[in-house]
Amino acid sequence: MRITIAGTGYVGLVTGVALAEIGHEVICYDIDDEKVNRLKEGISPIYEPGIDQLLVKNQLNNRLSFSSDCSEVYSTPDIIMIAVGTPEKEDGSANLSYVYQVAKDISKYLNTQQAIVVTKSTVPVGTNRKVKQWIEEEIDFHSKIHIVSNPEFLREGSALYDTFHGDRIVIGSEDEEAATKMEELYSPLNIPIIHTDIESAEMIKYASNAFLATKISFINEIANICEKVGANIEDVSKGIGMDQRIGSKFLQAGIGYGGSCFPKDTKALVQLAGDVKHRFHLLEAVINVNNNQPLLLLKKARNYVGSFKDVKVAVLGLAFKPNTDDIRESAALVVLKHLLNEGAQVNVYDPIAIANARKVLGNTVTYYETIEAAIKDTEIVFIVTEWKQVKEFPLRNYLDLMKTPIVIDGRNCYEVKEAAALNMTYSSIGRESVTAAKIEIK
Repeated sequence: MRITIAGTGYVGLVTGVALAEIGHEVICYDIDDEKVNRLKEGISPIYEPGIDQLLVKNQLNNRLSFSSDCSEVYSTPDIIMIAVGTPEKEDGSANLSYVYQVAKDISKYLNTQQAIVVTKSTVPVGTNRKVKQWIEEEIDFHSKIHIVSNPEFLREGSALYDTFHGDRIVIGSEDEEAATKMEELYSPLNIPIIHTDIESAEMIKYASNAFLATKISFINEIANICEKVGANIEDVSKGIGMDQRIGSKFLQAGIGYGGSCFPKDTKALVQLAGDVKHRFHLLEAVINVNNNQPLLLLKKARNYVGSFKDVKVAVLGLAFKPNTDDIRESAALVVLKHLLNEGAQVNVYDPIAIANARKVLGNTVTYYETIEAAIKDTEIVFIVTEWKQVKEFPLRNYLDLMKTPIVIDGRNCYEVKEAAALNMTYSSIGRESVTAAKIEIK
């Protein structure tokens, strides 16, 4: 099939590359000429394991192309997929201006008697019907528009794997012909497909992310209680995760969720509930717990140093999770904001996200390409992202390289017993803390 994808961000590019890989003819559209030119050269604007190889491969096989010309991409495709951003407004609701612009461009340039327009962007319930209205109110000739809600369920850092090995594909449509066409589109993937009405498909996306965010905030609250009663959160998580009704995924205690989806989507669902006069108390609590969780690292550190003024600190990890360069809503930014405001001297390390971090942090911190360099002569280290490089870094090295080896581990990367054996100060989430026999902080 001939597929046009509007937007070459995370969802759009991963979807385009994957559909080309299973044999479709895909053209991805973006308004940014420079970005399009770089994609034509095989340079991905996002970090995602495996995407570079598939990007080049499918362009060479003439199944994947890129354009910034509306008249070229919207003229005669079989399916148009909307995968543009829906950023958060100040009130927490989704900004649909980019979706609206795509709808208007489709109405202007579409040159077929019928078209299937698919929304992959995460949008509030009711948006797909608005898209249909926006297209039809300005279209130049009689064309039958079929609207399909087809939300994505991609994890950054595992997005290609999720595309090819997903749990389900959701197709929300009231038109049987359009739904069948979408099923044919995805048939090479052999993934279970669920057919719903449009509104249910839109809600499935928000409900899925809200539930996963709830699991994260729940286990973090349990971890906070574990510290106070002497329980070990890792044992507790394992014990409850073995219950098939609960499951073990998203039960790893830490300093909260971040990224481009969970924070935005949870707030959007609260706003959506408010729009229909429903107070979503549970999700409001989930958001509040997540907002406070990164602050626990600072509280733990203050127990040892009192004030951060002129204290030399290292922060390991800037991305909101491993295997991505995305720093949006990262816990690291929360921690760094407080450290800098309180006068700390901050070194940072991340194997991938430094370039994106510079755009936000500028010269307020010192960047390092190795963990060794970042922690050398520091007094406190905060572990914020559980990168493989961090998890495999010997705990003994902190003792050897730091001025005062105080490690505040927000991702439970190390074993408490090892820290105790080394006689170093080590504090993590939901587990016993270890304090060295002697701590000297200026």
